[in-house]
Amino acid sequence: METESHNVELRAGGGPRSTPAAAARTGPPERRSGTQAIDRAAGLLVRVIEADEPLPFSRLHAESGLSKSTASRLLSALERHGLLGRDAAGAFMPGPVLTRYASRSGIAELIAAAQPVLERLGEKTGETVNLAVPAGAEVEQVAQVDSRYLLGATNWVGLRVPLHCSALGKVFVAFGAAELPRGRLERRTPHTITDRARLAAQFAEIRRTGYGVAVEELEPGLVAVAAPVRGRGGRVIAAISVSAPTFRLDEGRIAEIGALLVSEAEELSAALASAVARTAREPEGGL
Repeated sequence: METESHNVELRAGGGPRSTPAAAARTGPPERRSGTQAIDRAAGLLVRVIEADEPLPFSRLHAESGLSKSTASRLLSALERHGLLGRDAAGAFMPGPVLTRYASRSGIAELIAAAQPVLERLGEKTGETVNLAVPAGAEVEQVAQVDSRYLLGATNWVGLRVPLHCSALGKVFVAFGAAELPRGRLERRTPHTITDRARLAAQFAEIRRTGYGVAVEELEPGLVAVAAPVRGRGGRVIAAISVSAPTFRLDEGRIAEIGALLVSEAEELSAALASAVARTAREPEGGL
């Protein structure tokens, strides 16, 4: 007759002692604690990603059942690593890392959808038109329609520029699609704005008008105007811009092109929303 084997040994003093096999099943306390923290952080991240709008801390705290201190600590860690970001009101939304991944994975579809809008803007303005996506602390240009003029005809595709001194970057920061890097901001020209208070005022104005402007802040003699493109849930996923030399894009024309960009960007956003809706109805096809 065999007796059932247990993973317990007796100490010299007679008390039970767990064997290595038993310890492996339970794991050391610090490992269990680490796994629990990862599970909780993942749960918060999924809630934010699946929401149709940015979620305030109070709602995340209440729905997760976590203590305020735990929820705050985990959300701060996710934000620190770029997985979460915040909108102007402080509510949580997918961060630049996730936005960049989503943009990269769907970049071909985004460019295809945007191409008619870019070409129409090129015909109406005669200037260089760009489509860009946030790329961490920078802006990456992914498509372009060239200016009809030789002067100012630069190919920006594949180039990255800073957030704070480009019209595209200002739009991304203003609408919560990117965050300014910490530390001192680079002064690219004598007109580059590096004071964060002045930039914050500009971001507020961009949210009011719907478009951003950079006048000789990235390069001397270059002016750019940009407007946001929105994806699922109204989140800004890209931006379109018109750029030209200062003598062709003066103050009066900036407002005109800004209004045009807002209109065209809204049309592109609607087209993207329609494509997402078709995809939801037809899982095997569409964007």
